[in-house]
Amino acid sequence: MMKEKVNEVLDKIRGMLYADGGNIELVDVDEKEGIVKVRLTGACMGCPMSSQTLKNGVEKMLKEEIPEIKSVVSV
Repeated sequence: MMKEKVNEVLDKIRGMLYADGGNIELVDVDEKEGIVKVRLTGACMGCPMSSQTLKNGVEKMLKEEIPEIKSVVSV
């Protein structure tokens, strides 16, 4: 159930990433621990700003919309 919610939020974020030539892929959701694992792809992969995008963008939006999420990590 949480995985579906995470994908809905990621769909909102993807538009912004597409604009910069990137994308995000959901790898796993650990519902018990509240950890979401994602993979940044395209231009986002290896970008010097990718860690900020992950924490200040992706993680922030996911936590706002799904309070059970504690952390978002890149794999």
